[in-house]
Amino acid sequence: MASRREVAELAGVSEATVSRVLNGVGPIREETRRRVLEASERLGYVPSALARSFARSKSGNLGVVLPYVPKAHLFSAYFFSEMLSGIGSKARDNGLDLLVMFQTAGEVMNYTDLFRRQKIDACIILGARHDQDELAAMQQLDREGHPFCVMNQHFASESFMEVDADHVEGSKLAIRHLTDQGYRKIAFLNGPDSYSNSQDRLEGVRLGLHEAGMELDPGLLLEGNYSRRSGIEAAASIANRLYEIDAVFAANDRMAIGVMHGLRERGVRTQDFPAFVGYDDSDAGEMAVPALSSVRVPFFEMGELAVSKLMQGTNGIADARGQKGYHSTVTFDSLRTLLPTELIIRASSNRRIEE
Repeated sequence: MASRREVAELAGVSEATVSRVLNGVGPIREETRRRVLEASERLGYVPSALARSFARSKSGNLGVVLPYVPKAHLFSAYFFSEMLSGIGSKARDNGLDLLVMFQTAGEVMNYTDLFRRQKIDACIILGARHDQDELAAMQQLDREGHPFCVMNQHFASESFMEVDADHVEGSKLAIRHLTDQGYRKIAFLNGPDSYSNSQDRLEGVRLGLHEAGMELDPGLLLEGNYSRRSGIEAAASIANRLYEIDAVFAANDRMAIGVMHGLRERGVRTQDFPAFVGYDDSDAGEMAVPALSSVRVPFFEMGELAVSKLMQGTNGIADARGQKGYHSTVTFDSLRTLLPTELIIRASSNRRIEE
């Protein structure tokens, strides 16, 4: 079967233009439209099922739902900015526009109404919690057959289309790195357990410690909310126990950097810091002092893959296997797709080696 790229090459236009013509989206010159249709017919190109639904609804909008997070600048957060960049890149390639929507505090978004009013043709939900009202809203979407994808959150009892990273393995890699160097008193600063990725990270920590013949000390388990401020607050507990804590693993870089900041505020010298490993591998982590070891999460690729799965209208296997780097590392469990994580080692966790 011919691809959209082949149609674009034969018609002498971009792939995005091919999508716009075939989906009936946006103003297109008549000559361009004719060339694309002729090339498509000549090659026997058939767009995906979802692309055809876009053509019928003619909104051309891919909805992206962001969570309500009090006192947080979402677009400055590495987690959201990278995933949105990946979503936007793949949406542009498919001739779609993004309609970015924010959850309101205390309210559940009426997703089905957005579809019924043809505001959006498909939806990607970021930062979802395992909240009963939110879950009910997504279950209604599923019952009505509207295409949507949940990112970085897993609903084990549902059959939603999901794109996530392997946070269990990522946390195991972090703990294994620390225990291999002889660290034994490892504090773990996690996010709220209402997020499945927090639960996955905790499971990875438990498994990593078990591999080293150790158990998680409940007294070294701390909870933040993924903000730098919560890391600063956690630094108070860590500073009071520096005599016994020799390493800190934080569930994201922001909290790890917050702990570093909080320790400095309390007069702890950098050379007296415990070892640190963060999570996300953000630019801020790389620029921290000392540079932060961190678990790299492919947020950009996750965004791209979420759009690809929606455009394909199935579980995304054929599309993902055709993309560089995905064929041997993506695993599929029904509609759920996990992408691999990678540990990036920097100075913050290699202090004993340097000494």
